[in-house]
Amino acid sequence: MFNMKNLLLGGFFLTIFMVAPMCANAYVDRQTATVRIMNKAAGKVQTINMPVGQNVQYEKLNMIVRSCKQTDPFDAEDFFMFIEIDKSDEGKIFSGWMSANEPGDNPLQNADYDLWLVKCE
Repeated sequence: MFNMKNLLLGGFFLTIFMVAPMCANAYVDRQTATVRIMNKAAGKVQTINMPVGQNVQYEKLNMIVRSCKQTDPFDAEDFFMFIEIDKSDEGKIFSGWMSANEPGDNPLQNADYDLWLVKCE
């Protein structure tokens, strides 16, 4: 026999199971990645904008951003970029995701260059 308490609890759990799948993280695709590159030998840091899908040459580096994403505007702001980096004398030196909020988790750290994501626009 159902009483009001059982009916409310049942409705609560039904709501949880219906709403939970809709709470997935959403990301907004952006068309430009803003990155900082440090040339360690020269001791200089430069900020450049890189269009998604286009090759960008910076000194000895050839880079292509495959994807740049921003977190849902209703979540804490963060940016993610998938980038491939080749160095003229070494070949591929990096391929992977970078996060603007966690630059130390997966940055390019090379003997000559450091590179990290600032934001996606």
